[in-house]
Amino acid sequence: MKIALVSLNQVWEDKKANLELCKEYVEKAAHNNVELMMFPEMTLTGFSNNIAFTAECLLNSPTIQEFSLLAKKFNMGLVFGVVLQDKMKALNKAVFVNNHGEVLESYTKIHPFSFAGEDRFFNAGNKLSNLYFKGINFGLTICYDLRFPELYSALATQTDVIINIANWPSKRVEHWDILLKARAIENQTFIIGVNRTGTDGHNLEYKESSHVFNANGQALEYEQIDSMKIYIIDKYWTKEFREKFNTINDRKVAFYKEILV
Repeated sequence: MKIALVSLNQVWEDKKANLELCKEYVEKAAHNNVELMMFPEMTLTGFSNNIAFTAECLLNSPTIQEFSLLAKKFNMGLVFGVVLQDKMKALNKAVFVNNHGEVLESYTKIHPFSFAGEDRFFNAGNKLSNLYFKGINFGLTICYDLRFPELYSALATQTDVIINIANWPSKRVEHWDILLKARAIENQTFIIGVNRTGTDGHNLEYKESSHVFNANGQALEYEQIDSMKIYIIDKYWTKEFREKFNTINDRKVAFYKEILV
């Protein structure tokens, strides 16, 4: 499958400006026969706790509607982030729409980033999210989730590829790189990390650091077009790799349940 990762330089809390940027990238990707395109966390706003402005109603979300129209127009699957209302708080969501503009799955971030106060404004998710698209099983995660390996071990039993959309600052980008690679190696699966660039409303800086790692922890080669990287992923490569060198069969899940508290 031909996929594209967009390291979007998000305009702070400006949905209109960011949507226009996304449209430009989708059109470029379509000209390059991309089948699936991914954008960073909270795609149209950047990572913001200003839920009075960012949060949208699930049943009438302009962000979901716009990306669904884009997906259908350009015959391309899209993964993006959006903030949705949830009672007195909100949900930090990753949404996957197929090339017909249909929402295949949405995921609520299980681990709000308490260090930045996200837990005071966002409710945590409580279930894994995976889906099937064009012959490949995908799992969805968001940013800070990456620090919790149990989540990825569980997802890897159901998926061929696990996606993480993020706003991960430059000052901790070494952790981002290492953890993406580690999640790929320990679960023997493809791990995709999509990070933003630029500077946000809190003066946090972000560097280009979107990656795809295979089951052996190797970074895949890509074609660069502006801030977009285009990759080819093949789930059968993972199957062949596991047949030659399988470590996940040696997991002792029942024992882990006993010692993890």
